[in-house]
Amino acid sequence: MKTQKKRSPLPLLLVKILGGLLVSFIIFCLVVDQFVQYRLSDKELFTFFKKNNIPGAVHYYEADGRRMRYVSMGNDSLPTLLFIHGSPASLSIYTDYYKDTAFLHHFKMLAVDRPGYGYSGLGRPETSIQKQAAMIEPLLSQLQKAKRPVIIMAGSYGTSVACRLVMDFPSLVDGLVLVAPSVAPGEETIYTLSYAAANPAINWFIPRMIQSANAEKLSHEEELTKMVPYWKNIRIPVMYVQGEKDELIDTTNASFAKKHLTNAPFLSIQFVKDEPHFIAFSAQKLIKQKIFQMEALLQKREGLIAGRLEE
Repeated sequence: MKTQKKRSPLPLLLVKILGGLLVSFIIFCLVVDQFVQYRLSDKELFTFFKKNNIPGAVHYYEADGRRMRYVSMGNDSLPTLLFIHGSPASLSIYTDYYKDTAFLHHFKMLAVDRPGYGYSGLGRPETSIQKQAAMIEPLLSQLQKAKRPVIIMAGSYGTSVACRLVMDFPSLVDGLVLVAPSVAPGEETIYTLSYAAANPAINWFIPRMIQSANAEKLSHEEELTKMVPYWKNIRIPVMYVQGEKDELIDTTNASFAKKHLTNAPFLSIQFVKDEPHFIAFSAQKLIKQKIFQMEALLQKREGLIAGRLEE
């Protein structure tokens, strides 16, 4: 009689190892979701304001069925500077700007958690750029006494929303400072992993800030394509700054901006040598200069217009 060979336990062991790794990875992602969210709570923001002697406050409002969070800092009588963040991020990402005394002396600063980030519905993305802009619009039109000039400083994906805000509500904003802008359809890096992460079987355990960022990324080309007919509506000065070695947003976005911002009375495009995507932080001194240059330009234009009216 032939003896039967015992089956190797290796396949079963391998399945157990892989299953254990998968469970560990899911647990890791869920833990990351709780502790790495790129956001400060209201309490942490109050502590930040107090520590840096910033006259700041945290506010909430309703827009399109969503509770939106924003902060206001500084004197109501000063020109308005609104920060719009990229992804994944929140209004908390620009704290180094908020505590800059030069900004505090020159601007009433506002910053908002975009839909899907911070405390504006973390993990519930709003992929429509048009809707995002409409949800931020009340901040300038109703909620705050926005003294002119009104400048928006936006970074990365936030630049798309800032531009759409100006396209749809042209009377609200006087100048744009766009940092590492994503404005050209299809001219940005999308990793293969992004498509896998969008699968419902995987998406549920991905950290919520990544869920929002990934949903935006995969819809961005279509959303930016919808904006193409409306670039002519931007009739305010624009400053465009991008790292020469931007690894996420292709530098061809600058050519797109130059081609389509034909009605902007002033357009400055600058590439920063050897800098990557996150120049809002690695080249903060330069971005600060751009914001003040924009303020000076707008004040000068306002003076010229007033002079012509007096004549």
